[in-house]
Amino acid sequence: MHLEIVTPDKKVFQGEVTEASFPGAGGAFQVLNNHAPIVSALAKGTVSFATAEGKQSMIVDGGVVEVKDNVIVLLAEKVVA
Repeated sequence: MHLEIVTPDKKVFQGEVTEASFPGAGGAFQVLNNHAPIVSALAKGTVSFATAEGKQSMIVDGGVVEVKDNVIVLLAEKVVA
């Protein structure tokens, strides 16, 4: 799957991932390959994802995520860490 994490200032991450987890406004959820299309508001919390190099994570301060056709686009208000 292709993941892009974007803030109003810059593109924070772009690359291939095998899984990703998000702090959804209604609770945390995970996205795997061939996930059904979804758009979700995000709460402040940890976004984690697995790349070929290993697991990575960052804290976002809200935003929205869209999943469609194995492409994940996360529009974060800001990345805290």
